[in-house]
Amino acid sequence: MPNNKKPPVHTVPNKAGGWDNKQGGKTISHHRTKARAEDQGRQEAKKDKTEHRIHKRNGQIGQSNSYGNDPYPPKG
Repeated sequence: MPNNKKPPVHTVPNKAGGWDNKQGGKTISHHRTKARAEDQGRQEAKKDKTEHRIHKRNGQIGQSNSYGNDPYPPKG
């Protein structure tokens, strides 16, 4: 069975200002605010049934949400 899983969506700060959503190394959207970028990134991740990773201003991942088959579901 082929693996058609899409790469995660990353919401990341843009060096020139604002925030970008990237998937598979390509910018899929640009936004003035982090909140708008998060909303759009969440929609893309849900549509593609993949992960949404929200980065902090310093580039570190601050939050990660799964909208597909989570390889590490919570226990209990």
